[in-house]
Amino acid sequence: KRELRVPVVTDVHEPQQAKLAAQVVDCLQVPAFLCRQTDLLKACAATGLPVNVKKGQFMAPEDMRLAVAKVNAGGGAAFVTERGTSFGYRELIVDLRSLVRMRDFAAVCFDATHAVQRPGGDGDASGGERELVAPLARAAVAVGIDALFVEVHPDPERALCDAPSQIDYAAFETLLGEVRRIEGALGRGDHR
Repeated sequence: KRELRVPVVTDVHEPQQAKLAAQVVDCLQVPAFLCRQTDLLKACAATGLPVNVKKGQFMAPEDMRLAVAKVNAGGGAAFVTERGTSFGYRELIVDLRSLVRMRDFAAVCFDATHAVQRPGGDGDASGGERELVAPLARAAVAVGIDALFVEVHPDPERALCDAPSQIDYAAFETLLGEVRRIEGALGRGDHR
């Protein structure tokens, strides 16, 4: 953080981690599988930092209102991240209606790389369909989101985590240009 001078976000998995992490990071993140853990949400809220609550793949978008309310009631400011919904075994489906529904009660981030994962799809690890990152990201931006999350690696096949769903720098640059043009065409933001 000091060297690159960029804001930092990190997951917290247990309530006691929130206060410690808040001393270093700029935003706390509640992982998708922990999004209903009241004690964790309250501990994150108590830090005063923004809290990214990743929507569990098992949750209806409207049900995320409860997680957001817990963070906001505790003095925090929550936003939610959509990353798809489990559809049978090893498949995530992105229902773009969820972005619209969740924006009724919180700012929304779309996680384009986790949305293309195939949980357990590579046997002992998650698979992915990186060729779907750009189309889903473009669609999410067209529908309306507040932030876009994309995992980028110089050589995705060699990434230590989530390799099948990451994109390289060139693909990211192309995607960034595309989503900026979509926002510009829709009259959102100043993208010169």
